[in-house]
Amino acid sequence: MTQQNIDELCINTIRTLSIDAIQKANSGHPGLPLGMAPAAYVLWTKFLWHNPKNPKWFNRDRFVLSGGHGSMLIYSLLHLSGYESVSMDEIKNFRQYGSTTPGHPENHVTLGVEVTTGPLGQGFANGVGMAIASAHLAATFNREDFPLVDNYIYAICSDGDLMEGVSYEAASIAGHLGLGNIIYLYDDNKITIEGSTDLAFSEDTTKRFEACGWHVLTVEDGNDLDAIEAAISEAQEVDDKPSLIRVKTIIGFGMPKQGTNKAHSDAPGEEAVRETKRNLGWDEDAQFYVPDEVYAHFRASAEHNAELEKDWNELLENYADKYADEGKLFKQIASDELPADWESALPTFEGAEAKATRAYSGEVINAIANKIPSLIGGSADLAPSNNTSIKASVSLEAGNYEGRIIHWGIREHAMGSTMNGMALHGGLIPYGGTFMTFSDYMRPAIRLAALSQAQVIYVFTHDSIGLGEDGPTHQSVEHLAALRAIPNLAVIRPCDAHETREAWRIALLRRHSPTALAFSRQKVALIDRTKFASAEGTLKGAYILAEASGDAPKLILIATGSEVGLAMEAREKLEAENVSTRVVSMPCWELFDEQSAEYKETVLPKSIKPRLAIEAGVSLGWSKYVGDGGDTLTVDKFGASAPAEVVFREYGFTVEYVLEKAKKLL
Repeated sequence: MTQQNIDELCINTIRTLSIDAIQKANSGHPGLPLGMAPAAYVLWTKFLWHNPKNPKWFNRDRFVLSGGHGSMLIYSLLHLSGYESVSMDEIKNFRQYGSTTPGHPENHVTLGVEVTTGPLGQGFANGVGMAIASAHLAATFNREDFPLVDNYIYAICSDGDLMEGVSYEAASIAGHLGLGNIIYLYDDNKITIEGSTDLAFSEDTTKRFEACGWHVLTVEDGNDLDAIEAAISEAQEVDDKPSLIRVKTIIGFGMPKQGTNKAHSDAPGEEAVRETKRNLGWDEDAQFYVPDEVYAHFRASAEHNAELEKDWNELLENYADKYADEGKLFKQIASDELPADWESALPTFEGAEAKATRAYSGEVINAIANKIPSLIGGSADLAPSNNTSIKASVSLEAGNYEGRIIHWGIREHAMGSTMNGMALHGGLIPYGGTFMTFSDYMRPAIRLAALSQAQVIYVFTHDSIGLGEDGPTHQSVEHLAALRAIPNLAVIRPCDAHETREAWRIALLRRHSPTALAFSRQKVALIDRTKFASAEGTLKGAYILAEASGDAPKLILIATGSEVGLAMEAREKLEAENVSTRVVSMPCWELFDEQSAEYKETVLPKSIKPRLAIEAGVSLGWSKYVGDGGDTLTVDKFGASAPAEVVFREYGFTVEYVLEKAKKLL
């Protein structure tokens, strides 16, 4: 069989597998897999370094299907390449409950899928994060004749990806940083669900990306394999700019309605499938058919890649022999392991002065940074306010990727999405800071971090009306509740230096989940931990900070963050009036909910009905903890522009008002 014939056979196998699975599921998106099959075939068989026998080989190239709706494309490629995670049975089980072939790719479900995609633009930005991670690790560890990290980040992106704002932000920072390890294939088919892209998208994408500092190439015919190969080869030669290859394709190639929005999504129907196969020169009666020659061709490519990994493993061992310390550290980082004694670097905060928790957070970061070299991050142009800079490091910049301070610029959404890519690349623990109210700009990325089980740490400062004079546009009110609503995200709002230390400990130990840290702008109360409970209770989400005098509490005050100090002041007054009062610090709802029923009963006994929750945020969700006999002192409206102490006073966050509400409960 000639090379041309085997190429055509492989490409049409990808197409027919995709359309058969979509038709069987009676659901899916055939347009992208059929149109981009040639480009994907060239990439996967001639360029992509990956090993189906070891999908987690560290120096593999990363492939991101940013247009995740075309998921049958990657499932077909994984199956043909020999990934055990995608058997033929799983191809036939496309979009069904419990399968490894869900409607959009999910990294924690399917080995070989690097990132969870579907919400457009996210994969594009994830790839930029992966490229940052790769560039940083290369700059840190590579030595002459030892290119330990020299992988590429490839992606297939769609018109829809490029319309999303997050792709603009990510393209901007990728160009600014000169990330030459990025090669993206743009499925330029000029069709979206509603019709031609001309309905809403008429910009010159070449000029846009060139203006962002990208190298842009164009393949005029998406079926021209030689042109696709030549474009990827040219992109690999450009090492100081990311590359975008515009591949002009026909959406749903071979389908009766190819080239139209009718080919974008939905099962085409049995007769349309048969006609598509006839148009491709395929047996119209054959379903889920893979010729032996196709398996052999793909598996030969996989065997070649297995040899590449074998060579790399030898390179790593030789590196470790010559550079013992660096080799040991690299192996540790590549395995996503924390140093054995990293917790010893956490500050004790003995004799701490009264500061904002954002300031304590900055002290923790700098105390542990040298002990945990995989910790890397920065801020969306708010580092002096977020206290996120690693003082012993330098900025990560174009041509100087060894720095551990990242300046994301005023690009919160891209910051969130690139951090997901950095975490999922492996080897790094990224963190990023901004004001808590701007977590709104990041929410899609935060949600995907939680869904993807990615260890990303968010440093959200200025967490309440305590922000003060900047007013309600910048004062978080509903944000704690909104973040707490995301499954698999731990939201931790510490009350003092000691809980801040424990919050960072928790975030670093949560290896498969993101963590949102909520820090104050204003100073918080100093809590004498020799007199009151240890902050280690933070690990359980809530704990008894100050116990009531007498046999049992008459009242429980529950608080988070800066309001814990207020609760402690009120307790002192109540105790002086013979009202035995327990204070519970509840920095993290999610961790508390994970505790045993027995532990939760010791902290919040069902028999004690009078409970008052105090938090400078909306009341939504607190009923779960205060119960039918309790109440809240919260903020169910927007804030106001004034000094923080004035806003707190006007909104009722005073000892006097706490006493008034508490006595009503009693």
